[in-house]
Amino acid sequence: MSQTNKSEVLMVAKDLTRRFGGLVANRDVSVTIERGKIHVLLGPNGAGKSTCINMLSGDLPPSEGTIHFMGRDITGLTAAQRSRVGIGRSYQRTNIFPQFTVLENVRLAAQSRNQQPWRIFSKAMEQEWALEKARACIEEAGLGKRVDWLSGVLSHGEQRQLEIAMVLATDAQVLLLDEPLAGMGSEESAKMVELLKRLRATRGILLVEHDMDAVFAVADVITVMVNGEMLECGPPEQIKNSVAVQQAYLGTEESFHV
Repeated sequence: MSQTNKSEVLMVAKDLTRRFGGLVANRDVSVTIERGKIHVLLGPNGAGKSTCINMLSGDLPPSEGTIHFMGRDITGLTAAQRSRVGIGRSYQRTNIFPQFTVLENVRLAAQSRNQQPWRIFSKAMEQEWALEKARACIEEAGLGKRVDWLSGVLSHGEQRQLEIAMVLATDAQVLLLDEPLAGMGSEESAKMVELLKRLRATRGILLVEHDMDAVFAVADVITVMVNGEMLECGPPEQIKNSVAVQQAYLGTEESFHV
């Protein structure tokens, strides 16, 4: 796996805890996201991965703990406010406008970062800066040949690529991606893995994923969660060879297929 020398700490979450009444969904979870690295959250269903990513994105406030982005305390910011400072999020379910073209979807995302409510008589599709940014993000996401296609007719994998293009158009420095390979076949999964590898060169990525082959193909750091708590955090080889991780989640070494 290739490494980049452009590592830079972008986001630090420390001792995040989330309670729902008497239920503790996350307890003392700490995560660091660096530019140039892909950090994977790994764990069985119910381990607390979605709760963790929801706290990082602002969809869910932590009961305890702090979150800093580029040195700024953003613990109290909403999801919309975090998006504006440079944190992008994709969800498990595809979240696009299927009746719009690929270009229109990404153009809307770009314009959300430079709203001009006073220009009520201008045509959105004539704002060249937004179109240029949208086309660049579409190309970066690997959809350059689909720019004028209706989003609803794209394959599942291409729709996930479109979601990432929309996130890129918001100038996100940190990408929080919740199971972007879910439901894909082997060919589409391979394309997404290559896309993630390209994106990490200039951004920080936190990835929630169950596809073991994909995890070990792209991860620089893996945090394994069990029952809402961190079991172990480290590079892929450490996680692969951890007896505690194998017993709790991954099974025997022969099951890795790497």
